[in-house]
Formats: sequence, structure tokens, C-alpha cells
Amino acid sequence: MSNAEMTKQAAEKDGFIAALDQSGGSTPKALRLYGVEEDAYSNDEEMFGLIHDMRARIIKSPAFNGDKVMGAILFERTMDGEIDGVPTAEYLWKECGVVPFLKVDKGLAEPKNGVKVMKPMPDLDALLERAVSKGIFGTKMRSVIDAANQEGIAAVVHQQFDVGRQILGHGLIPIIEPEVTISISDKAEAEEILLAEIKKQLDALGDDQKVMLKLTLPEKANLYKPLVDHPRVMRVVALSGGYSREEACARLAKNSGMIASFSRALTEGLSAQQSDEAFDKMLAGSIDSICEASKAG
Repeated sequence: MSNAEMTKQAAEKDGFIAALDQSGGSTPKALRLYGVEEDAYSNDEEMFGLIHDMRARIIKSPAFNGDKVMGAILFERTMDGEIDGVPTAEYLWKECGVVPFLKVDKGLAEPKNGVKVMKPMPDLDALLERAVSKGIFGTKMRSVIDAANQEGIAAVVHQQFDVGRQILGHGLIPIIEPEVTISISDKAEAEEILLAEIKKQLDALGDDQKVMLKLTLPEKANLYKPLVDHPRVMRVVALSGGYSREEACARLAKNSGMIASFSRALTEGLSAQQSDEAFDKMLAGSIDSICEASKAG
């Protein structure tokens, strides 16, 4: 796999990043929305098997290709799995023309100072080595900001960039994701603090180091434009964060240079009970609307 080709696509190509990385905590909900109730599986193995089937069905759908889907974020088990006998990351790039990313965080720590930083990742180096061997291009890790708390937000961003440097050391591109919860009353203030903290960390990176950023759609349109234009930022992508697809796309279209990286908003309306024709049509419509909003942005 050519890293140069993947880098060019990740940095420049129209389209969006599909987030197919629901993990243990969010999988039952994702399956329920997909029409698979909890009585359909009796343990984690069966549950993860069903979510892999859902992801494989999305990836194999004709609409899921590099024309509109620039990249896809995988859960560790999806990376370790196969589609039609081919390792998932390899299938994504060779068959679909989609750049593979891997979710690497181990979930969130307990709330402190209005935020949830990431839990420790003692086995991260081993996971990153495995990711490289499987043809993964970059990684994603998520923290959560629940209040406009200076100390908390600084801690989130600091941790993200510390781990980001570790990831860069393996030749992978980190997607840094400090999510701001969409329902908080001081969201706009939290976003101003976040912008300032990210700028500080970007300015401290080496000239040859680049990261991607995955951010909640801001209250103030184009708030993150300075990050889009920053020389050490490869791409700024937006998370849907619980907004409906319609609202997420409307907000995204107002933010110049940002593209989507939606999870729930991508799979909205898909169901295990749909015929392949109905499933493919619904997915194609979702991909089109998210892609249009990404271009408008």
C-alpha cells in the first residue's frame, strides 16, 4: 500500500470519513438502531460478530467507495477481522479506495474539572505496531469536554497531543478528538478555550509533524478556520455528536474547510431487516448528503 497515495487522499480529497468504530459500550445501542435487539446475542463474542456483519455490509455496499468516502475509522476487532477473506484495512484500501484509520483509546476516565480524559493505554505501542503491520494509515482517540473549564480543557488537549506524539513516532497520523458535548449550556465558551489550547499544542509540534483534528461542530461558524489553515494540521473533520444527520449536515455546510466524520448520522435509517437494494439505497443517500455538506463546508 502506498503511504504517499493515502497521505494525498487524507489531506486533499473531497468526501468524508466514515466512523465505524463503536466499541463495547456503544455497540448494543448501535445494533438496536440497526434493528438487532439484545436477545439476538448471548455474549460479547456474538455481539461483536453481529456488529462486524453490519460494518462489512456497509463496506461492501456499492456506494461505499473512495469517490465520496475518503477514509474509515475501524474498531480494533474490525481491523483484526476480514471481509471476504481479506484483512479489513487491506480490503478498504485495495477494493474500496478508502483510507483505513484505527480507534486506539481504551475509553474515558472518571469526570474531573468538567472533562473526561482518556484512560491510560499501557499497551499502545504494541497496538500501533500491529496497526502498521496491517496497513493502517492513522489513528483516532476521543476525550470529552462537558464544561468550559480552563484547567480541564487544557488537560484534555495536553494528553491528546502527548499520545499523538507517541503515535507519530510509529509513522501513523493521529486524529485528535476532544469532543465538546452538544447539550452543555457553555458550549460556545468551551470551544473558545479549546481553540486556544489546540493552537498552543500545534505550535509546539515539530515542523515535519502533522495531525488531524476531529471536533464537534461549533456554535460559531468557522471558529476552527485557523486550525484548518494551520501548517501542522493535515485535515479538520467534524463529528456529528448526537445531532441528527440533517442538523449535522446543515451545521457542517457553514464551516469552511471542515469535512464530516460521522458515525450515528451515517448509519441513521439502516436496518438489518432491509433488503440489500433498500439498504444500499439508504446508505447511498446518507453518503451523498454528508458528502455534499462536506463540500459546502
